[in-house]
Amino acid sequence: MDMTATGFTFGIYPLRVAGTPFGVADGPADDYARIRSALSDLAGVSSLTPRTYLIYTPSWEERMLDNAEVYADNGLLGDVVIGCGDWTDAVEQELELERWVDFVRTIVRRHGERLSSVQITNEPNLSFMEGSKAYIYDALVRGVVAAKHEVTKLGLSAQVGFGSVPDSQVAVPGYWDTLQNAARPEFLAAVDFVGHNFYVDVFEDGPVALQEIPETVEGILSALRTHLTGLGLPSSVAIRVTENGWPTGTNQYSGRVRSPEEQATVLEAVIRTVYDLRVEYNVSRYVLFGLRDADSGESDIFHQYGIVRDDYTPKPAFTTYQRLIQQLSD
Repeated sequence: MDMTATGFTFGIYPLRVAGTPFGVADGPADDYARIRSALSDLAGVSSLTPRTYLIYTPSWEERMLDNAEVYADNGLLGDVVIGCGDWTDAVEQELELERWVDFVRTIVRRHGERLSSVQITNEPNLSFMEGSKAYIYDALVRGVVAAKHEVTKLGLSAQVGFGSVPDSQVAVPGYWDTLQNAARPEFLAAVDFVGHNFYVDVFEDGPVALQEIPETVEGILSALRTHLTGLGLPSSVAIRVTENGWPTGTNQYSGRVRSPEEQATVLEAVIRTVYDLRVEYNVSRYVLFGLRDADSGESDIFHQYGIVRDDYTPKPAFTTYQRLIQQLSD
């Protein structure tokens, strides 16, 4: 398999809130001035694209539109993920799908010139997240087509894609086959990239040895490329690593304490492996989750994904990511 990479770039999730298997990890308010300063320090002379989320539900629509304005005002609308929330109580599902599509169009129309990309859905094949919604396939396909239509009509440069997670016990069984049945030529033609969220040595039953990381990462990327080929997407459609991180703190399951020094070491191993495989699997972007801890005062790992603490003081991984961005950006 020999694919042509079109350049390798970096991104980061810059805000405090993190989703967890137990709900939401939250903490002290975001400081946008410090965020901008940290992103500038990380990027140096290279580029670093912020990645933010807008989750649509009928009751959240106005709040999400307001959030988009705040992110835009603070320079954080680079890669935007339009997530598919819960509207299972809606009386008329078809009407709600139309409202979903209108929301997608509205984001592109209002903010398209600021956007590097629009990703429709974040984890549509995760069984306890978007994958739990019966309408997820329609929402994904129609959302991608609508976003691409607006981008093309407005003459924008933003790329359009959708999200995914690796196969696992918590992934939706038969997801890729069902999506293939739901796909149509217009949808396949609209996809510029597929985002993949994965975490090495975070959710496993036991620790992953450092020397095992390259094989683990390659297995994840290889499996996704196989799914995309089966879906009918050509190798020119890029893969993006859209969420990846290694939190510090205490693992609630095992009791293992994960140090900031380990964080820097593991992240470097993962990122260098992704970079080394960028041509073989056409991987165009790596996005770190994330910039800051949700709450550094909470000891569990889900509050401590950041490469800075919640007061924006750096952990060792900040310098590591800064160096990798400047060394590996194409």
